[in-house]
Amino acid sequence: MDVYVKPDSREFKIEVEENKLVAHCKESPVKGKVNRELVKELSKLFKRKIEIVSGFTSKQKRILITDISTEEVNRTLSACK
Repeated sequence: MDVYVKPDSREFKIEVEENKLVAHCKESPVKGKVNRELVKELSKLFKRKIEIVSGFTSKQKRILITDISTEEVNRTLSACK
């Protein structure tokens, strides 16, 4: 799943825009803080292990959610709207 990260937001929140997930992160993009916040918050949201597979130093990231169906991802994201 592709995620676009917007750092230095007032609060962590998730938005779905077209086929992209937009994550508003509170942390600054320094020393991996945004990446850690993103993994932590998405792990809570999906109740699964989350891993960043590409885009470690970019705002555009690709994440892997283990052991979850597409339908479950869509249901969880629908609840965020």
